Amino acid sequence: MQSVKVGRCVFLAFKLSRVTRSSYSSRVGSGQIASISAGLRGMTTASSQPVVIRIPRRMQERIENIKQMQSKKFDKLPTVKPGRLLIKSKNPQLNQSVGYTLGKFEQPVLTSKGWKSNKASGDYFSINSIQNAPPSVLKQKDRGDDSASTSQKTFNYFNICPELVKTLQSQNIIHPTTVQMQTIPKILNGRNILCAAETGSGKTLAYLLPIIHRLQADRQEEPFADTERNIRAVVIVPSRELAEQVTSVARSVSKPFGLVVKVAGGGRGVGNIKAAFTHGQPDVLVATPGALLKALWKHFINLNELNFLVIDEADTMFDESFAGMLENILSHTEVASRLSETVGLVRKAQLVVVGATFPGGIGEVLGKVTDLASMVTVKSRMLHHLMPHVKQTFLRVKGADKILELNQALKKAEVEHKGILVFCNSASTVNWLGYSLEEMSVRHMRLQGEMPATMREGIFKNFQKGNVDVLICTDIASRGLDTQRVGLIVNYDFPETHTDYIHRAGRVGRAGGSEGGEVLSFVTHPWDVELVQRIETAARRRTTLPGMESEIQKPSHKTDFHKDEK
Repeated sequence: MQSVKVGRCVFLAFKLSRVTRSSYSSRVGSGQIASISAGLRGMTTASSQPVVIRIPRRMQERIENIKQMQSKKFDKLPTVKPGRLLIKSKNPQLNQSVGYTLGKFEQPVLTSKGWKSNKASGDYFSINSIQNAPPSVLKQKDRGDDSASTSQKTFNYFNICPELVKTLQSQNIIHPTTVQMQTIPKILNGRNILCAAETGSGKTLAYLLPIIHRLQADRQEEPFADTERNIRAVVIVPSRELAEQVTSVARSVSKPFGLVVKVAGGGRGVGNIKAAFTHGQPDVLVATPGALLKALWKHFINLNELNFLVIDEADTMFDESFAGMLENILSHTEVASRLSETVGLVRKAQLVVVGATFPGGIGEVLGKVTDLASMVTVKSRMLHHLMPHVKQTFLRVKGADKILELNQALKKAEVEHKGILVFCNSASTVNWLGYSLEEMSVRHMRLQGEMPATMREGIFKNFQKGNVDVLICTDIASRGLDTQRVGLIVNYDFPETHTDYIHRAGRVGRAGGSEGGEVLSFVTHPWDVELVQRIETAARRRTTLPGMESEIQKPSHKTDFHKDEK
């Protein structure tokens, strides 16, 4: 019990030192002060051994709490400056202005720091948009040209077919994006390309335009081009929805030339795939990996005269769920390893790899079919960054309250009549949430990989046309699909990786779409909080999201793209 008594004496001495001399003398006499001091000195000299003074834990916590409360009254966070806010928190002291820059060794104060506790429910913060247009359409100096800015140039700059330029103008596509400025000339010159750029930056046209131009030029040079048609270009995509979308774009830009574009999607029998080739070989084939392999095994097609091979959505295509099929497809093609092999009468296939996230393990697969030194990398400056033109809000909420928060968000967005994508991590959650919204009389559609092919067909097209404003979906709708009418993304289930978050958020604020747009994320589980903290840190530091390459190499077992190939 001696330690307890000593602790009391120390605490008494601590309190005596905190009061002023005048107030203290009015309460305690000088004799008492002397006796207390002498007692303390006696304890230290009573034995040769040093005395260990133990202070009860509760008393230590109380002292620390008092110190923290006093420091909060005077300490001010230096992250808020006059002007626009980059980070807006529920607690104004955690706001961060656009004009504030963190030091190299300065640790940011995170709003989400204590979110693993259930007491944090109801807390939130927003990463505000700091510019109106996507980075891909801003006035920026083209890296390969020292003259005008990209916004002042038209597609005539590339010397492509005038019919292509007129077709684009009829669709109100006048100026190329920065990614298109860098990619199109390199493909026209016969280079193998690895294009990694943010979502919504115009990558589809970046590879389709030079391919259509080259195919049309080759047809004009061949005197007997109409006698026999062979597949000259293949575009591989991970889902049938994306295959249908790319096919639609390819048909629209190739219509003036009479080029034949066909699609082969997964989830259907061999008979359906065979029917796509009953009237001969197309000039351009857009296919999912499973459907393409079936067509090769059954000898419906051959790739002996292939001039272009495009692998779109690379982070998904090089994932373990697709890598085996992709290697098999590449074994049926001859990919050029040198620039000289892409020209002349006997050509090898020119390889174009495209993605919104840079696949870290790409070299292992591509190194088996081509010389990696022949690959020219086109990398966007905003790759793996949070989009600066999209507002992103993170709400800490209990699981039972998510449906109510979703209903409030849908009511708020209903007046604007913009498209709304609600992302879930599983097909079962999509179905359950759909039933719940039906009870609330919310018109919606559902899209997930476990649906039969006949049921999935046309769902996304109806959403694009505006027949319904709310689409509940899994990550199958997060890759590559054109969502220009979408004004709100709701992560009902928080994504499991940074890659998934970037792709989901990239469905809003796309090039050519309406300005504005917002992402609302519900944060429920402790593992959600860890990912949010990394996102908030990257936003406050204005850096890339950490660990992207390592995550891309992991299998995407939580997505349902591979179900297309069953």
